[in-house]
Amino acid sequence: MTETMPDYPFSRAKALEPPQEWAELQERCPVAHIRLPSGDTAQLLTRYEDVRSVLADPRFRRGGEGAARISTTEDGGIFARNSDSRMREGEGHLRWRRLLNKSFTIRKMETWRPRVQQMADELVDDLVKSGSPANLSAQLGLPLPVRVICALVGAPSRDQDKFAHWSQVMLTLTRYTQEEVRQTYEEFGAYVSALVEEKRANPGDDLLSELTQISDSEDGRLSHEELITTVMALLLAGHETTSNMIAIMAAMLLAEPERYQAVIDDPELIPGTVEEVLRLDTTLSVIGFPRVATEDTELSGTVVPAGGTVIPCRPAANRDPRKFDDPERFDPRRENAAQHLSFGVGAHYCLGQPLARLELQVVLGTLTRRLPTLRLRDSADELRLRTGLLSGGLQDVWVAW
Repeated sequence: MTETMPDYPFSRAKALEPPQEWAELQERCPVAHIRLPSGDTAQLLTRYEDVRSVLADPRFRRGGEGAARISTTEDGGIFARNSDSRMREGEGHLRWRRLLNKSFTIRKMETWRPRVQQMADELVDDLVKSGSPANLSAQLGLPLPVRVICALVGAPSRDQDKFAHWSQVMLTLTRYTQEEVRQTYEEFGAYVSALVEEKRANPGDDLLSELTQISDSEDGRLSHEELITTVMALLLAGHETTSNMIAIMAAMLLAEPERYQAVIDDPELIPGTVEEVLRLDTTLSVIGFPRVATEDTELSGTVVPAGGTVIPCRPAANRDPRKFDDPERFDPRRENAAQHLSFGVGAHYCLGQPLARLELQVVLGTLTRRLPTLRLRDSADELRLRTGLLSGGLQDVWVAW
């Protein structure tokens, strides 16, 4: 009797705990066939070395013709859109990254720390004034990354609700229709085009003004279409995952109060605590970054055929005992915690990871300093996952103090 192919993502008993299938497959079937929400099939990778090698291997491309569809929308989801863009692969992608890399270096991001701290303090001021309990997701998790990326890019942060809605529609798995996706791209594209025209007329000291001047130079480094796509990507990626991670971080630490207390007692644990949160989070990456093999490739003794789609499961890889000793243990002093794959690896390594790390560190330092009695309003078992979206994360995280 043949086994039924499992549907992916797997269900789980508790929001903060990983599906049991990850560890099981990691041991007995590290390259496993799964069925995606679209109905298409792919192979799930759960071991650290397999996931890392595929993300860094140019023989595995990002989407394109023949790739498994991820979403239930007709276009198959965000990874299938704009598959012919020069920005997606190879030299075109490297050219695009070279334009942006200097704006997201660790040194550059550190110059933003005082400004991010000021924004965090203002939001926590408002949180305290609103009184306990409070919705940490809505009152801190969403507005802080939106304010930061909008200040960096040069967009008005007052439009945070628009960004949140557009992001969710663009990252749909099962929640939105193809028509809603089409309308969102049209609205978001028009919004960014208007911003570009504004910066063209009145340039400022921001990334959008700089990119607009590069596009207008007609030297081939950035076309107008690429400019629009770039700004949309920055506004989307610059807030969506970090917004979710702020809420996830709070939930993970407050679910085990000794973790939060450890940072209160020793603020030097902040960087290591952030890395362990990033390593152990299982909620944010629902599907991850699918890849398509351009040639037959062997992984853990299994041949992935040319044209086959693989799903490198980064959260499972981050708990692989072959890489991390006692991987289920939360250890802010873990020496190799930063080798997690939460930001990817290789040519598509997350461009904004220095900014994301900085924001998480600032938030954790601010909360532990100003709200040492912070706790979850409800039991950790009552936390619920966001569903129907690629970005995953938790539904509202309510806290009290």
